[in-house]
Amino acid sequence: MVALTHTPPSAERLRAVDEFLAEAWADQVSHDDRLRDLAVRVRFDRGVAHVTGEVPDGTHLRLVRDRLGRLAGVFGVWCRVRVAGREPVVVDLGCGGTKQYPGNLGLDIFPAPGVDAVADLSGSLPLADDSVDVLFAVHILEHLIDFLPLVDECHRVLRPGGVLHVMSPWWGHVNAVADPTHVRLLDVQTVKGICVQRPPGTPRWYPLHAGSDGASIFADLTPLPPDAPGPTPAHLARFFA
Repeated sequence: MVALTHTPPSAERLRAVDEFLAEAWADQVSHDDRLRDLAVRVRFDRGVAHVTGEVPDGTHLRLVRDRLGRLAGVFGVWCRVRVAGREPVVVDLGCGGTKQYPGNLGLDIFPAPGVDAVADLSGSLPLADDSVDVLFAVHILEHLIDFLPLVDECHRVLRPGGVLHVMSPWWGHVNAVADPTHVRLLDVQTVKGICVQRPPGTPRWYPLHAGSDGASIFADLTPLPPDAPGPTPAHLARFFA
């Protein structure tokens, strides 16, 4: 048997990392005039930065995401932020009874408390083109034999600058195989494949962030227009082998 060396950190270490990240972000804000006066709140939970509040425009939100994503130990940057006073349209895919933020629109194949619309995620999403700011696909992709049609649908419904947040079990952790409803195994390299290894003419993605804590993989992806330049090799090297 081959031993897996990528083991998840303990709960105690994750709490310590969250404390470090909170201190590092406070220090970053204190030294960056662009961040200091922004009305955003950042909470770290097991290495994921949860951002709420308001910014004047999309450029400031992209700045916050980028600066947070550069902190060592951050696995994802999850946002529900008002831009210029407008509430974001945030959709939880396959939410069941649990949404990532209260007020999100919840879609699931089964009716349940918290599910706002019943939808088969293996088909078309009941959402208009360019109508959503943030999509959460938390523990969803591993349940679909072919998840690329859903990823393509996410690309269709996201507004320019929107973000798809992905979280799934890492293939080498027991959680990936312990649930018999999991039909796909995923790795951070799977995210690279979604972004740079698909055929010409298919929807294109730019990875804002990607990583793994040894139990789960995380990815924050934003849609690219057909004629936009893709990620540079230097940017990809931040996340992928």
